[in-house]
Amino acid sequence: MTLPDYDLDNPYAALSLNTKTVNGWTLKEAIDGAARAGLGSIGPWRDRVQEAGVAQAAKMLSDAGLRVSSLCRGGFLTAIDDDGLEDNRRALDEAAELGAPELVMVMGGMPDRDLIGARARVEERLAQLVPYALERGVRIALEPLHPMFAADRAVISTLGQALSMAEPHPAEAVGVVVDTFHVWWDPDLRSLIETAGRRGRISSYQVCDWLVPMEADPLLSRGMMGDGVIDFASIGTWVRDAGYRGDVEVEIFNAQVWATDGGQVVETMKQRYRDLVLPALAPAAPVRA
Repeated sequence: MTLPDYDLDNPYAALSLNTKTVNGWTLKEAIDGAARAGLGSIGPWRDRVQEAGVAQAAKMLSDAGLRVSSLCRGGFLTAIDDDGLEDNRRALDEAAELGAPELVMVMGGMPDRDLIGARARVEERLAQLVPYALERGVRIALEPLHPMFAADRAVISTLGQALSMAEPHPAEAVGVVVDTFHVWWDPDLRSLIETAGRRGRISSYQVCDWLVPMEADPLLSRGMMGDGVIDFASIGTWVRDAGYRGDVEVEIFNAQVWATDGGQVVETMKQRYRDLVLPALAPAAPVRA
């Protein structure tokens, strides 16, 4: 798939609307909204794809001329009594049919008090999925989540852990997600992004902000860029310097955003992306003699 350069004259070519950001929209509404707004791609969640049907979803995306930046999500490989492999193979099939180059995986929380055992199950089950991912031509994108989600959602908490888990496998089979909400706090983030880029492991760059104060439900505390404390200029520069040239997904879980008209959300997203995120990603202007 040919991806656009980050172009200040065509600022939304690499901007992707994750369907969770407009959670009240159907897949068709999200596709129509993204196309109408001049975005280059969309990052659908599986629930929206399954509501439409995978074949119909693929047709709608093709008709709209949109790329699929990633499919969200697979994972949840930590359960003791269910290895999760069947559902993840289905997810890889769906991603392949949609033309999604990456399947984002959130690896699951702790079914008991054995954190070490939960991580070991992830490693074992990931190894079983890698051959199927290679066969389908879809990369597994490991997403580390902020440590506050380690118990119930993701036993991978840092980009460093995700890179260690990816390392035994080919870079074309397993990558990592740089999601600003989850990794902004890490004092080693710059060096980890450099390492991920050098190893060809950056699957996706996702952006949203960290709100202060947080919402009562931490899961719904993702904010629109500029509404929180994240330094998008620094992180974006590190991602750019690491060689990432893919789409940039905006993925927001926030009840207030979800209650806002979807068209207004997309327009705000475009403006914040253009002002706060894109300048760090775009190549520096040439120096005039």
